[in-house]
Amino acid sequence: TKDSQLNSCNDVSAESSTEFPDRMSLMEVRLQAQEDEITLLKSSLADALRKLRLHDQQIPLLKQQLIGSCPQTPTSSSPAPPKELASSPHGGPLSSIREEENMLCVDLQKWNQALAGCLNSLVLCILPFILLTGQSIKMFIRGRPITMYIPSNILNYEELRMDLPSQKLDLDWVYGYRGRDCRANLYLLPSGEAVYFIACVVVLYHIRNQTQRHYQKHTDCVRCLAIHPDKVRVASGQTAGVDKDGKPLQPFVHIWDSKTLVTLQQIGLGTFERGVGALAFSSSDNGTFLCVIDDSNEHMISVWDWNKNIKHTEVKSTNEAVLGVDFSPTDTNNIISCGKSHVYFWTLSAGTLTKKQGIFGKYKKPKFVLCFVFSLTGDVLTGDSEGNILTWGKSATFQIMKQTRAHEGSVFTMCILQGGAILSGGGKDRKIIRWSADLAPERECEIPEKFGAVRTIADVDGEELLVGTTRNAILRGTFSDGFVAIVQGHVDEMWGLATHPTQNIFITCGNDRQVCVWNAGDHKLDWCATLEVREESGLCADFSPNGAVVSVGLSTGRWVVLDLQTKEVVSDLTDGNEQLSVMRYSPDGSFLAVGSHDNFIYIYNVTEGGRRYTRFGKCTGHSSFITHLDWSKDGKYIMSNSGDYEILYCKASKDREWASYTCVLGFHVMGVWLEGSDGTDINALCRSHSERMVAVADDFCKVHLFQYPCPKPKAPSYKYEGHGSHVTNVRFTHNDSHLLSMGGKDTCILQWRVKGAGTGDHSKEHLASSSSVCSSSSSPENGR
Repeated sequence: TKDSQLNSCNDVSAESSTEFPDRMSLMEVRLQAQEDEITLLKSSLADALRKLRLHDQQIPLLKQQLIGSCPQTPTSSSPAPPKELASSPHGGPLSSIREEENMLCVDLQKWNQALAGCLNSLVLCILPFILLTGQSIKMFIRGRPITMYIPSNILNYEELRMDLPSQKLDLDWVYGYRGRDCRANLYLLPSGEAVYFIACVVVLYHIRNQTQRHYQKHTDCVRCLAIHPDKVRVASGQTAGVDKDGKPLQPFVHIWDSKTLVTLQQIGLGTFERGVGALAFSSSDNGTFLCVIDDSNEHMISVWDWNKNIKHTEVKSTNEAVLGVDFSPTDTNNIISCGKSHVYFWTLSAGTLTKKQGIFGKYKKPKFVLCFVFSLTGDVLTGDSEGNILTWGKSATFQIMKQTRAHEGSVFTMCILQGGAILSGGGKDRKIIRWSADLAPERECEIPEKFGAVRTIADVDGEELLVGTTRNAILRGTFSDGFVAIVQGHVDEMWGLATHPTQNIFITCGNDRQVCVWNAGDHKLDWCATLEVREESGLCADFSPNGAVVSVGLSTGRWVVLDLQTKEVVSDLTDGNEQLSVMRYSPDGSFLAVGSHDNFIYIYNVTEGGRRYTRFGKCTGHSSFITHLDWSKDGKYIMSNSGDYEILYCKASKDREWASYTCVLGFHVMGVWLEGSDGTDINALCRSHSERMVAVADDFCKVHLFQYPCPKPKAPSYKYEGHGSHVTNVRFTHNDSHLLSMGGKDTCILQWRVKGAGTGDHSKEHLASSSSVCSSSSSPENGR
């Protein structure tokens, strides 16, 4: 029939639309792989050209070594050498030159010695990664060999023992809240704790005591929350995620006790697809059932007896996005869901779910039905993208009884107060409005623009409110006194992280154009500055050793220096027109090195306490963008890595000591790389100030803690979960009491407490590194 054909076409269309992002993602992966191969080819070509140049430079020296003279033993058949015999002070193998006869007399033994030395130099020039026993060891990344030179005090590399570090990490604090793309994810428990989530962690924040507890049993990003009617048990659902090989993992729901943080039940493993988008406990039967809607194409809706882990029913919901679900507070057999262009009224009967679609009739059908609540009279109130609150009466036809104009822009959230009053939160107008039970407006207020729109509202005591916002903040306040932020965070991918040299302060920056200074002791945001240019984002940062200023590298090649006290920009400079990837002050603060994606490292003289900068020189030689760099302890040399896994050096440096260690390639940290790593598996690492441990940020949402030094493959480590995206950076605080890790797209900062003996002990014998260096005392504009 035509109807069946039309439905078939719709199904094909829906399937195609859902497959399109997957195809795009696959094409992006292939394109990235091709770009990586091109980068390696460019690097190999640059290597070959550099070796040819080096060989050309050695030719004159080789000629000098070859051309020499020594006394020649006369024979009966050869006359004595003439007085005008050409001679050389080198005593080379060409023992004499008879100019008049144009002849060379060769000492074969010295000729063979020189030839062997020449060939050895040529082999080292062409094949720099040849294994030299007792001198170097090579590792391979994406098939490219990288040579690590063994320090002089390592007499037997094979006997080095790799142990777990004596320190461990405990999650101490979570900065941030996921409000930008999640709903109904902020609740207040009777314990006085606000419960919310970000990344893979559900946070329980005690508002009065300003303490945190954490539920950490999820393996990927948490997407939704539901509170049991007893106000103690919590259900949290997560997205599927992928493993390190890119294979999809299975999502699930955890039901857990908020007092003990003990997991009571795990449901849906192997049932849900892609992720859990919405869930709700039943109310009228003391929370026996849990309704779950997953993120599959059909958004499957299922009802579970969660305590027995029994699925009672499951049915397709819709191909459109689903934004919320809940049981009727008076009847477990009635369920409502809403989302894109729909509101469904479900009936559970004889183990089967049937739905009826809400009819908008004479009212304009909104693009999204964003939220709903049950009034005390039993009516259903929905908030939509048109800014309206629609009242749906209790009837078999589920038709609209009333439309109330509520907000300019969308109605993102609604909340029922104990006395029957209603709260609504707006998008574009950022307003919170209190309505009477019959939807007469009573009070209103507007939250500050910098926090974004109202995402969700939690009632504290009928007067005080908690408000989650679309810019990842949680506000606390009242209609009378206004609102202040108690939780803040970034709203886009983060990369820049630096810790203060003497205080428990750290700085972060990212694609949201925010430069944030945090107090790790008070767990608060001290201040935040917004970059002026919309196209600019902060990618790297470093504090000056005196702690007075901080430099921030941007995505346009521009970099700024901020005064920590006045928050003013004291210097504003630009190097090239490509993004900057690393800023690093020398140990005494007299130099600043700026690593760029244009393959150069720019060196600046620093004066006036970090307020004045003059170009000193430029390091050249890398054939790809700079990724990491560190200064030597004497402030004369730089160790650097680049995007094509290159280690260059202008002078042998295997025994040099480094003031910091953030380079991911080097002898001391070779053991942090897993077998088969492709070079992008590790985004950052940081050695502790005690030089006893090294923290690693990987591309699989993990933070690792190794002992330092860590020069052997397959070194053991402690592994920590919590991030829901690639971990972009890690840094120890000034006294090694804490480690800070930063997620990329999860916009989450995790603060880990370092436990264990000797965290501040600097007496442990350390080894020198074997990475590329560039002297800062070279002449201006001279490079490697």
